[in-house]
Amino acid sequence: MPTPYRREHAVWFVEELVDGGWREDRERTWAVRVGGDLRGMVGLARRPVRSAEVGYWMAPEARGQGLLDRSLGLVLDHAFDPTGMDLDRVEWKAFGGNWRSWRAVWRHGFRFEGALRLGGVQRDTRRDDWVGGLLRDDPASRPGPGPAPPWRSRCHRHEPP
Repeated sequence: MPTPYRREHAVWFVEELVDGGWREDRERTWAVRVGGDLRGMVGLARRPVRSAEVGYWMAPEARGQGLLDRSLGLVLDHAFDPTGMDLDRVEWKAFGGNWRSWRAVWRHGFRFEGALRLGGVQRDTRRDDWVGGLLRDDPASRPGPGPAPPWRSRCHRHEPP
């Protein structure tokens, strides 16, 4: 996300990414609203061969209310539904150490699949990426005993909150 976030960034997001994504069936983005006020976003960006990457954000004042959990559930239902996107796989990525993001998808059955060392870029700085996936036939429940990814290494010193 650009910093500072300017009006032209917002216009591009709405007109090109959201409207264009739906029109060209390359990305589907939903607004999360409460009483008409925008509180967040959940989207699915198509990837090759019946897959997509999920992305989301929630405004700080909307966190901890179950909005993301409910929204993700609805979007994932749409992702795998034959009358929706009819996908076989949904992938999740986040910068290493983003425990809140991991916890959100873990609740929906995503499995932690690994870390891409310096696989992401944030404000011109390389960072580790975490990757997880959910397959159409995976159980719709938590795959493990807790939200911590099943590894420990010197590259990832973060502990779950």
